[in-house]
Amino acid sequence: MGSDYEQYTDEELIVRLRDGEEKITDYIMDKYKNLVKSKAKSMYILGADREDLIQEGMIGLFKAIRDYDIGRDASFFTFADLCVSRQMYTAVQAAGRKKHSPLNTYISLYSNPPEKEGGEEGELVNSLISKADLNPEDLLIDKENVELIEKTIEKELSSFEKQVLDLYLTGMKYTQIAKVLGKDEKSTDNALQRIKNKLKKLIVK
Repeated sequence: MGSDYEQYTDEELIVRLRDGEEKITDYIMDKYKNLVKSKAKSMYILGADREDLIQEGMIGLFKAIRDYDIGRDASFFTFADLCVSRQMYTAVQAAGRKKHSPLNTYISLYSNPPEKEGGEEGELVNSLISKADLNPEDLLIDKENVELIEKTIEKELSSFEKQVLDLYLTGMKYTQIAKVLGKDEKSTDNALQRIKNKLKKLIVK
C-alpha cells in the first residue's frame, strides 16, 4: 500500500488527506512507526512500559497528522517528532515517574557521549568515574552514592529541573527538551547547567 505515495513529500500528502484521501493516514502512520519505536526505546528508561509507550507514541503521531498546519508549523517531520515526544512524556508523568534508576542509567548514557564537544562542561558521569578508579561493578553497588544522587534529585531539583533531567536522560538536546516542555531554549539550557552543577558538587566530594 502507498508505494505510489513515496514520490510525494509529507506536506503534499497532508494536503491530499485534507481533500479526503483518507488512506494517506495509514501510509504516514506506517512510515513513521520506526520513529515511534526509537523514541519509546529511549523513554523506556524513565520507568514506563515500552509497549504502552509505543501505543502513546502512535496516538501522538495520529494527532500530528490530524493537527498539522502547513502554514503555521515547521516541516511535518519536526511537528510529528514533537507530538510523539510530548504524548509519550505526558504518559510517563501521568503514570507516576518511577525513581530514577541511578548509577547504571547515568553510566550508560554519559560514558559514551554521542559527540564530544570541546571543554569539560558536560559529562556528568566523568565526575563519577574520576572520583576513583572504580570499575562499573563497584559503581553499581555503591549504594550510598546512589541514595545521595536520588535524594539530591528529589530534594534539590525543582519540578522543571526534574522534567529537564528526565528528558536529557533519554538523549534529547536542550533545544528538543525546550520544545517538548513548551519552554524557551535559554531557560531550559540554564536549568540543565544548574542540574549538572548540583549533581557534580555532591559527586566530586
